Amino acid sequence: MAERIELAIPGVNPFLPHLATLKWTLDLTPDTKLLNVELLDPEVRKGFQYKPGQFAFVSAFGIGEAPFGISSVAYRDEGLEFAIRRVGTVTAGLHELEPGDTLGVRGPLGNFFPLEDYRGRHILIIGGGIGMAPLRPVINTIVDHRADYQRLTIINGARTPRDLVFQNEFDAWARSPDTELVLTVDRGDEGWTGRVALVPDVVTELAPSPENTVAIICGPPIMIRFTLERLKGLGFEDHQIVTTLENKMKCGLGKCARCNVGDRYVCKDGPVFTFQQISQFLEEVG
Repeated sequence: MAERIELAIPGVNPFLPHLATLKWTLDLTPDTKLLNVELLDPEVRKGFQYKPGQFAFVSAFGIGEAPFGISSVAYRDEGLEFAIRRVGTVTAGLHELEPGDTLGVRGPLGNFFPLEDYRGRHILIIGGGIGMAPLRPVINTIVDHRADYQRLTIINGARTPRDLVFQNEFDAWARSPDTELVLTVDRGDEGWTGRVALVPDVVTELAPSPENTVAIICGPPIMIRFTLERLKGLGFEDHQIVTTLENKMKCGLGKCARCNVGDRYVCKDGPVFTFQQISQFLEEVG
């Protein structure tokens, strides 16, 4: 069961963004950037504690704010990071920022992957495209604490080779003990020598055992739908499969009622859910 962290900084208005400085950016794909930011207030920076799976609203001042999964791990103390794909007005504004510019961060919000509960188990990570953004801190936490977990399998898919995010980290992931990194694309190019297959087909090909295994999925809804079917066919139970839900959010605090699923709110009760929980929600709504 994923847990939720209460707002980390008591006495601070949760609707007001914390001022932050953009330290550096990294082009992950032609339309996706990694933003590394530093919160300006030392007390806020100290109180901004988060875990894999949580998210925050990031503001491009004068344009707007949008929610993004946090792509860094807090204990590394390397800065707060967000992988942002350019898809609209706010993301375009964030892409235009230069190092030294000011932006806003509101959070951390939501619940998180209960990685402590997964200790001693095999971990299957299945990501598609920008869906790897919230999975990156999960992978890095497991890699950094490798002895706490059993076999780690990472399936990372994208439309084309250049759409694979975090390519600069693939070698480190693959070198981790008892870890398999499987890359696949929908369409290859002249330089691609890896798999050309849809993610659900790769899951069927690898046929991971459900025994003592947790499967964590994030990606396009159509990928999640068919991957879930393949995992169920391999014997995975709904409580063994975990994902993050996306829904329209305006406040992140359960006040605007934009992201409700029945009487639950993705921003407060999620975004991390098991498929057992999701099935229960849908039954209640239906």
